[in-house]
Amino acid sequence: MFAEPTTLVLLALVIPLVAAVLIPLFNNQPNLREAVTLLAAGSVAVVVWSLYGPVMAGARPELHGPEIVPGISLGLKVEPLGLIYALVASTLWIVNSIYSIGYMRDNSEPRQTSFYVCFAVAISSAIAIAFSANLVTLFLAYEVLTVSTYPLVTHKATDDARKAGRKYLLLLIGTSMVLLLPAIIATSAIAGTAEFTPGGILANKLAPAAMMGLLALYVFGIGKAAVMPVHFWLPAAMVAPTPVSALLHAVAVVKAGVFSILKIVVYVFGIDTLQTTGAADWLIWVPAGTIIVASLIAMTKDNLKARLAYSTISQLSYIVTGALLATSLGVVGSGFHIVTHAVGKITLFFCAGAIYTALHKTEISELTGLGKVMPFTFAAFTIGTLSIIGLPPLGGTWSKWYLALGAIEGHKLAIVAILMISSLLNIAYLLPIPFKAFFGKRPASAGAAATHGHAHDHADGKIHEAPTACLIAIGATSLGCVLLFFYPDFVFDLLKQIPLR
Repeated sequence: MFAEPTTLVLLALVIPLVAAVLIPLFNNQPNLREAVTLLAAGSVAVVVWSLYGPVMAGARPELHGPEIVPGISLGLKVEPLGLIYALVASTLWIVNSIYSIGYMRDNSEPRQTSFYVCFAVAISSAIAIAFSANLVTLFLAYEVLTVSTYPLVTHKATDDARKAGRKYLLLLIGTSMVLLLPAIIATSAIAGTAEFTPGGILANKLAPAAMMGLLALYVFGIGKAAVMPVHFWLPAAMVAPTPVSALLHAVAVVKAGVFSILKIVVYVFGIDTLQTTGAADWLIWVPAGTIIVASLIAMTKDNLKARLAYSTISQLSYIVTGALLATSLGVVGSGFHIVTHAVGKITLFFCAGAIYTALHKTEISELTGLGKVMPFTFAAFTIGTLSIIGLPPLGGTWSKWYLALGAIEGHKLAIVAILMISSLLNIAYLLPIPFKAFFGKRPASAGAAATHGHAHDHADGKIHEAPTACLIAIGATSLGCVLLFFYPDFVFDLLKQIPLR
């Protein structure tokens, strides 16, 4: 290890911010601008991975900032659950940056410099969320993440993009100000602290009904988790370029939401307290219902990114449901699903962007027979799909398995049934896409596709893939889906370190 753990924590936050300052200096030199992005992404990943050994050995590096209100200061503390989220965000930033270079250049996207700047700030705030030592630090980093990703959602500057941006800000800041902030203030007043504490800080502090009300404020107040009905911002945000969709769905934003709920369940409420008070017994049916309803809506969408967006809403509620089970195996399943869903879903979004870049296709009905034209992309889409469904030998198998075990541990067999039905619905809305691409017969009218003024004739079935940078990223995340099945231990080992009591 090349530095003290506390120094590493600081570096993980500061490196992306330094990159955000440097990137505009190379506005007219795209190669240097993107080199700064890649160097920063690689450095942050090395720094965060360097914390793995110390945390596994029992170290919990802390940094304390200024006191904001009496008794509550800004603070960072690395614990196993936060490290998992930080590892996901920092590792996927590298892959997303490589992909972005191919995508943004080939599609001649405007304002590429501001895109990379906002991305870097978003990653820094995601890592601050991961390492937050108390609810106040979490809240502030959560708000910075919302504000820094708003310009990415409105990147195209069209009327649709501005409308989506308004919905994005209104829903996310609205829920956090009206529901999340009062919940944090109430928690701090009731418990006398806002620190994340093993076993929670609310034991014997509230009646069961009040406990349930407080938990509901967190579940709906953390709008980034997209539990229905606080989910509308997410499909609307699909107007953004695909690398932004990947950031929203896999790297930072939605994962910040579900991670925050999981962290609050474990370190604020405590799973024992939730079990004894039964505070989550009714609330759990909201994310459980979201799993099914979002899957059913996904089946109706012909636009590929819209279908993937509703798939994400459904998959996020797996993590919230696992947290609200308030069982040790449920926490393991939720923690692991943060990882497997991130890698699987970023693969699917990368593929959607590759199809758009190479063939300018956005609708699922237009993809029939294109597997021969883009074999690499559709093979990767198949791998990502099978991981999301939860079939071996892919990583998603483990998280769904442990979520089901967590439901059994909590004596909630209906949740097991919902997980099984959801997996069947995953098959119904995802698997036909690569199946029709590889085995469907192309309509006669699909001979030529015009992209960016270049006429590409695909009637002869010649291979026409996205730029190499996109393919490198797609290959890396597809491989990740497979490796997470065969080598899950580094995630499980961290999950076992989470102090639940």
